[in-house]
Amino acid sequence: MTNAPKSAMLRFKNKEIELPIYSPTVGPDVLDIRKLYAEGDVFTYDPGFTSTAACESAITFIDGDKGELLHRGYPIDQLAMDSHYLEVCYLLLYGELPEKQQMIDFEARVTNHTMVHEQMHYFFRGFRRDSHPMATMVGVVGAMSAFYHDSTDISDPWQREVAAIRLIAKLPTIAAMAYKYSIGQPFQYPKNDLDYASNFLQMCFAVPCETYVVNPILAKAMDRIMMLHADHEQNASTSTVRLAGSSGANPFACIAAGIACLWGPAHGGANQACLEMLREIGTVDRIPEYIAKAKDKDDPFRLMGFGHRVYKNFDPRAKVMKESADEVLELMGVHNNPTLQVAKELERIALSDEYFVSKKLYPNVDFYSGIILDAMGFPTSMFTPIFALSRTVGWIAQWKEMVTDPTQKIGRPRQLYTGELKRDYKSVDER
Repeated sequence: MTNAPKSAMLRFKNKEIELPIYSPTVGPDVLDIRKLYAEGDVFTYDPGFTSTAACESAITFIDGDKGELLHRGYPIDQLAMDSHYLEVCYLLLYGELPEKQQMIDFEARVTNHTMVHEQMHYFFRGFRRDSHPMATMVGVVGAMSAFYHDSTDISDPWQREVAAIRLIAKLPTIAAMAYKYSIGQPFQYPKNDLDYASNFLQMCFAVPCETYVVNPILAKAMDRIMMLHADHEQNASTSTVRLAGSSGANPFACIAAGIACLWGPAHGGANQACLEMLREIGTVDRIPEYIAKAKDKDDPFRLMGFGHRVYKNFDPRAKVMKESADEVLELMGVHNNPTLQVAKELERIALSDEYFVSKKLYPNVDFYSGIILDAMGFPTSMFTPIFALSRTVGWIAQWKEMVTDPTQKIGRPRQLYTGELKRDYKSVDER
């Protein structure tokens, strides 16, 4: 953090407190309130922490007004068009794009750690067959610390590195195992001759009784989905990982906490909710009915997959995802699918109807990713697990940054207490 040449003066009661103002590389200035309680005996009130910078970070920057997402300074649309997922993983973890040999070494390390401990196979049997894959993943990822004792010491830089590689490498394997378990098919082992995205697809869709060949268009689309979900600044799940990590918890527990948070429909479950909405609409002829409901402020119905809490003009990830969606739909020949017909018509309306344009309700990344995953053959229950394995690298990068931050303290939010004053206990006979 740079020195603070600017400051703000806060006056209340009989106190006067000077608060430093820091200027980031890009983005709004930050008012440092760390000494507010100690010197002023007051808290700030910020539900949802929407106006609070909880940490200093050099990983990802979002400008919601411009519709800009930068990873280590690189625009997401450039990365999505010209890079690939593991290269973005390297960038997020180490701060710079890799040289050729660095890329080869990194890919080799990830590839050679994709298998999970064989005893973890038995761990899955403790779950009901109809368990949601996210429920399974929360348990299995949290249990990784029981299988990989040699990478849980967060004070050891090498152990942190090993844990990072293991998580990036094994999360697709665990997600695929969770899926296979839920549909009653045998687990597929990873294959070292396949790239990251292709390997995940074969672990999900291959069966032992026949040869499975990964279509390169599907692999490219999956790689993009992973890349576009790799990190998104201080969102709910990332903040959860940082909060868990602030206690000194091992990295596997922290990532499990992130997965649990991501499961919520307002966060990682948005693409699943979007597709379920499309299926509820059912056919194109019913769209006007639901458009009217969406425009009615008194109607609880809301269009899922449109607009974004952070991006006020457009989602920079959506344009790239739309291209992949068009490619996948063309490949799969699903133009007659009623759900996808509804999606295409809703997209057309959202981009042309004055109501949606004026309110900036554009199709976002969740809208297109749900369409792609459905066309690939994934059930909606797998949408969020795929989001989770994609976001794992972002969580790890944020966790590693937090662990090495000398100013980091255990997270301890305060509150605006509105409960009862102190009162004396009375036995049940006296009440």
